[in-house]
Amino acid sequence: MRLLGSSHVTVPVGPGLDTKIMKNCGKIHLKRTKLDLLMNKLVILIFMSLVIGSLLLTLGFTFTVKGFKGKHYYLSALHQRTEAMETFFIFWGFLILLSVMVPMAMFIIAEFIYLGNSFFINWDLSMYYEPLDMPAKARSTSLNDQLGQVQYIFSDKTGTLTQNIMTFKKCCINGRVYDSDDEHGTLRKRNPYAWNLFADGKLQFYNEELESIVRGQQDREVQEFWRLLAICHTVMVQEKDNQLLYQAASPDEEALVTAARNFGYVFLSRTQDTITLVELGEERVYQVLAMMDFNSVRKRMSVLVRNPEGSICLYTKGADTVILERLHKKGDMEATTEEVLAAFAEQTLRTLCLAYKEVAEDAYKQWEPEHQEAALLLQNRAQALHQVYNKMEQNLQLLGATAIEDKLQDGVPETIKCLKKGNIKMWVLTGDKPETAVNIGFACKLLSENMIIMEDKDIKRLLDNYWNESEQQRAFKMMTHHNMALIINGEFLDQLLLSLRKEPRALVQNAVVDEVVQEPVMSRMDFLQARRISQMFRNFGFSLAPSPSVTSKTGESLEERRERAFVDLASKCQAVICCRVTPKQKALVVALVKKYQQVVTLAIGDGANDVNMIKTADIGVGLAGQEGMQAVQNSDYVLAQFCYLQRLLLVHGRWSYMRVCKFLRYFFYKTVASMMAQIWFSLFNGFTAQPLYEGWFLALFNLMYSTLPVLYIGLFEQDMTAEKSLKMPKLYMAGQKDELFNYSIFLQAIFHGTLTSIINFFVPVMVIHDESGSSSDYQSFGVLVAISGLLSITMEVIFVIKYWTLLCVGSIVLSLSSYVIMTSLTQGLWLYKISPKTFPFLFADYSVLSQPANLLVIVLNVTLNTLPVLAFRVIRKTVLKLRTKEEEEVPSEEVAVEPAMRHLRRGTAARRSSYAFSHREGYADLITQGTILRRPTGECGGDTVWESPNPSEENLTFNRRESIFNPRKISILAKKKLEHYGRRSLAEGPITSSQMEKQDMVSLDNQPFDTRKPPTATSATSGSFQVSSSDDQAFHSVPSEYTLASRPEHLDVRSSWKRPLWKGSASSKSQLEGPTK
Repeated sequence: MRLLGSSHVTVPVGPGLDTKIMKNCGKIHLKRTKLDLLMNKLVILIFMSLVIGSLLLTLGFTFTVKGFKGKHYYLSALHQRTEAMETFFIFWGFLILLSVMVPMAMFIIAEFIYLGNSFFINWDLSMYYEPLDMPAKARSTSLNDQLGQVQYIFSDKTGTLTQNIMTFKKCCINGRVYDSDDEHGTLRKRNPYAWNLFADGKLQFYNEELESIVRGQQDREVQEFWRLLAICHTVMVQEKDNQLLYQAASPDEEALVTAARNFGYVFLSRTQDTITLVELGEERVYQVLAMMDFNSVRKRMSVLVRNPEGSICLYTKGADTVILERLHKKGDMEATTEEVLAAFAEQTLRTLCLAYKEVAEDAYKQWEPEHQEAALLLQNRAQALHQVYNKMEQNLQLLGATAIEDKLQDGVPETIKCLKKGNIKMWVLTGDKPETAVNIGFACKLLSENMIIMEDKDIKRLLDNYWNESEQQRAFKMMTHHNMALIINGEFLDQLLLSLRKEPRALVQNAVVDEVVQEPVMSRMDFLQARRISQMFRNFGFSLAPSPSVTSKTGESLEERRERAFVDLASKCQAVICCRVTPKQKALVVALVKKYQQVVTLAIGDGANDVNMIKTADIGVGLAGQEGMQAVQNSDYVLAQFCYLQRLLLVHGRWSYMRVCKFLRYFFYKTVASMMAQIWFSLFNGFTAQPLYEGWFLALFNLMYSTLPVLYIGLFEQDMTAEKSLKMPKLYMAGQKDELFNYSIFLQAIFHGTLTSIINFFVPVMVIHDESGSSSDYQSFGVLVAISGLLSITMEVIFVIKYWTLLCVGSIVLSLSSYVIMTSLTQGLWLYKISPKTFPFLFADYSVLSQPANLLVIVLNVTLNTLPVLAFRVIRKTVLKLRTKEEEEVPSEEVAVEPAMRHLRRGTAARRSSYAFSHREGYADLITQGTILRRPTGECGGDTVWESPNPSEENLTFNRRESIFNPRKISILAKKKLEHYGRRSLAEGPITSSQMEKQDMVSLDNQPFDTRKPPTATSATSGSFQVSSSDDQAFHSVPSEYTLASRPEHLDVRSSWKRPLWKGSASSKSQLEGPTK
């Protein structure tokens, strides 16, 4: 990098972990789903039950071993060990025999299910973004089911909700609105700006009437409107491949200057004290007398220039709240413009007011010494300059307004609306200012007109009263009946998030360097704010008296209680927007919600400043945008557009959760239904740990006989199609409430499996006692129970599956066929001859199935296991439907709530000029001091290098390009284009004085020039400057311009300057007009 104002090059060597990005990236930790954590607990519970069961069965052996030996004396040769040793071996025998009930195979199958669902996400063509050739990608295969349980989404703004592309949409000039005639882009295909050789062809705005007025050069206000856009900015220009490239501190300024360029007012180049334009083919050089840059207090920018005719003009653009009150007069045109601004705000456009005036020479000479004196101050210089600027920016004439659209990504409003129907709360965490975030909140339908928007002061009052008793608690709960939203900033979070930090750090104030000091006097806005809060608390039943300290019953600290109260308050709101937050604060907000709400969180972002948030959330989604690949590399899922999040959660997430829950429930059921018979059999064999089933049946049961249907459920099961899932987002709430699998569902599966095992075991036992058949022997009885169990769990899976395909039928058929094939092999004569001890069940299945009585027993077992369960489910479903209808018919009791405080109206002036509110300070100081315009040594007419200051937090990509441009020298491209107009002008008339001056300026190109030095410390003491109060002081005590309070009424302390000379002076007016066509 190159230091500003220096020829030295600085190279950072090995910063490593000390870089800012590494400090903010957070720590990597293993993410586990709720079902995964629950499964670990259930496996421990099953293992403990298994140990306890083995101990109880061993205890039964201890009590019955003596009687067993006495009754079966002929088996004494098998019991030669002592009773203690026999008991020890019996315990381990039961532990090994029942170990098949520990679902180890379930974890292996679950990994295949997770992997398969990840592939389905990668293969989904509905989430493929063709412009970037970017499909969705699951970088983590173990979080798919948790996608169906998300309750909170934490989203970045710039690049995530928006495209970070500003588009010039509309303008209002002299009270008349000019909208685009080319909404569908048909005219842009034939390039309507072909008459302008400097047009870049990218402007989507086109109005034929406005174009004819501009080219006709008859309307003074229209000329000044576009001239202002071409002059009043801090944009830098460079020439590359015979094209002019603009580089601005914000995309808004670039959009405005580009619009002026396409309409014939081309910003060509600038030097320290001049700016060169090409106005409809004529080059004009303006001398820059002063640049009054944007900042968060002024909310406007002005440029004082001397035009080629010698007149001095002031061009100003900014928020309507500061421009309209500085007008010379307010007539019908001004009132119409205010209505137009409100209409633009209704369309969530970013508006800006434009005004100008002509400054008399005497007035400028009187103002210039004050300006120089203020610029040389060492203390309170910004405050002094602010007062001087304010003195000049009075008695303006309104030209009109511009409307810029910060384009949202496709489908963002629809996605947020659908997610909110699914009970998913949306929080926006951004580094931008509140005004910009609120504007985007309305644009993407996160905020609505009927919402009560609360700010930091309101939240602090509520938190102070949160721990009061009875009436205050009841009033706080009544807030759920209001449609509310929170707007908080980073400073408030610094005061709140103390317990989540390893050590409390000093609170950082978000103060701008050299910003005007706020007066401790309460302004009218503070009074209105306090009155509004009092009304709100009266409506909610609160008292504004400070609440007494309440001892925490849970032993929480004061910071933790305050954090819990804030999270409870935020959870009752429909939307939360956190502004001016750092990457670390983003992560702390996510951690705060996880700590006190115990919910599944999802974070989505596209930049490096979102990495910490993505890592902290339960699920991290990275968008492949324009801000690098850091977010993608640290995310669990990758998407190309925000709108794909809707399908990722409501379709793939809900399906994955439903599939895994069905898989777990059925797996526990089938395991208990088949293996619990081992325990019942031990009651009849003297607790000797003798296995009931054939050894090969136990080995192949989870491997072949029952695996394919389970795997089908986990991979392909659907309760409804993707289209219906998107149309019915309320179905997503089942995953948020853990309805499909929890401890209750687990116990139901165990109980159901136990009943199935009891029926499959004791029905054959009763049949054996009634009559003597082929099933009275041990092997035949074991085969009869095994077949009954296998068919019972197969019928259960048939009832569980709702999405029937050929693959489903094939999985069931293959499972049963595998049993037939493997049993025929393991019970065949050939393997029995090879190893009788390994394959002892010779023709056991054949002998059982050849008896009709055994077939009837199998059918009876399957019927008893199926029909009662089926009847119970049908009755339960019918009762639930009737109960739902009754709840819908009975009207819900409505709580009578008094009218709440006035909510924010979209048409208020506080929200209109979000660009001016959010725009950061530009390069005016660097330009006027000559720091940013530095001539390389050894060249007299070389290029000037532009070096950008530190980029903004969210717009890093605008300052990464190379920037070289030529001051005072028209490029080869410009000369060629001007020749076209020059040949036409020669045919029309003689050379004008402006053209002569143009030639003089070109001839001065090869002359060296001195850059203005920055003020030195010694010169600053030569004079003093007294700062007086002005009307701008009202802006310093206002916490935010978009609050619910009415617009502040400022005192009018405008200077008593005379009316501008051009008013009523035809000669001066004619000097400002450009040449007519």
